[in-house]
Amino acid sequence: MKIKLIRKFLEYVYSNYVGNFLGFVVAMMSSRLVSHYFTTRSIKNLWGLTARKTVIDKHTYSNLEWAITIVIGFIVFEIVSKWFSKKLQQLLPKYRFTKWLVDTEEKEKEAVKPAVATITAVQE
Repeated sequence: MKIKLIRKFLEYVYSNYVGNFLGFVVAMMSSRLVSHYFTTRSIKNLWGLTARKTVIDKHTYSNLEWAITIVIGFIVFEIVSKWFSKKLQQLLPKYRFTKWLVDTEEKEKEAVKPAVATITAVQE
């Protein structure tokens, strides 16, 4: 019971850590997306007169960066936590050092499947 609780806690921490970290990294990279298409008025571009990008207010630029970062980070977090965890559960039993992360119920199902196939073959 205690080992199962510890294992569940480690799975929870691991899945949230991976999802949050990757979501954070991609979100920080997505803030560059805003700077690729927009710019603010500054002395570098003569207060917007020589700018090749769309010039917006600094406050709008900041809000747009936050919005894009939050949306893309959330999407990546959800994809990682849902899709990645399913793929991880499929791949973990194959490796010796990660078998402890798989539920014992799944291990029992895998152990029962060959026995059921053997019984059906004998009955035919």
